[in-house]
Amino acid sequence: MATDLLMADELTTGHSSAEKMVLVGQGTLQEETTSSDFASTQSRVKMSAKAIAKDFVELTKPRIVTMILVTTVATALMGAGGFVPAMSLVWLLIGTGMVAGSAGAANQVWERVIDQEMTRTASRPLPSGRMSLTAAMTFTAAIGIIGTTILWQFFGMVPAMCGVVTWLTYVVVYTPMKTRTSWNTTVGAIAGALPVLIGYTACGGALSDASGWLLVGILVAWQYPHFMAIAWLYRRQYDEAGFQMSTTVEPTGLSAAIQAIVGSLVLIACGIALCFIRDSGFLAYLASMLVFASVYPMLKASVLFFRSRDDITGRKLLRSSLLVLPAVLLIVTLRVFW
Repeated sequence: MATDLLMADELTTGHSSAEKMVLVGQGTLQEETTSSDFASTQSRVKMSAKAIAKDFVELTKPRIVTMILVTTVATALMGAGGFVPAMSLVWLLIGTGMVAGSAGAANQVWERVIDQEMTRTASRPLPSGRMSLTAAMTFTAAIGIIGTTILWQFFGMVPAMCGVVTWLTYVVVYTPMKTRTSWNTTVGAIAGALPVLIGYTACGGALSDASGWLLVGILVAWQYPHFMAIAWLYRRQYDEAGFQMSTTVEPTGLSAAIQAIVGSLVLIACGIALCFIRDSGFLAYLASMLVFASVYPMLKASVLFFRSRDDITGRKLLRSSLLVLPAVLLIVTLRVFW
């Protein structure tokens, strides 16, 4: 009897211990599962935040903004006639970058429907559906207002108004023209060059200075061969989307090639004029020869494209244009210190 009771007690005790082990195991497993879920959620949140931030950056057309900021540095140095205080340059780049980014974002808001028709733009945040229209418009307005305020606060009314005129020209005039007339390239080139005056006037230059407008001329002229090459390479997509480009209105590419040649020649002329604007000494001749040498590969590529208008020569023209603008701006900027 006692033995039976003892065995029963042991069975009960063993059963209880087993249950405890199972419960402990279940609790550990539940804790591990909860911890794993939490880590997974954190990872997804981080990835989501990164993706959202990336989309907002893409909305600003960062490559164009980068080009504008490079030209802003050069023109600020020319406007100042020398070095610019570091913090002034930082605020200038922030303000200009925000205004330029707002213009690029507004352009994408405007063209969100037509962008769905082109392969090269269908993956943008708005046409792809990754970003809501409300978020895009709010972001566009916010950085535009903040950027303009920074320019006005730190550099005065003239640079700020140059930023506003740039924004209006690019968004209100150029963007709707793209589906109406091939003259949109000219207006777009002007809009892309006007930010030069932000940096120039912010650091001491005046709107009446010839140097400032020659800088605008350099930017306008460079955009012709650069964008004519792009318009040729993507002519079918532009045509399908309804854009009125030189290569869709005149599909042989003859007009685009002529514009590329003229743009290259005007760029050389404006660059050389800037080299001689201070004096006509030996350094002016040296700088002008360097300008010609920098632009010559693009001029040569433009002539080759004129002779044989195909994707191979169009791509060569595009590639040749990429380093021309930084090179010319470097030469005319260094001329300030010679």
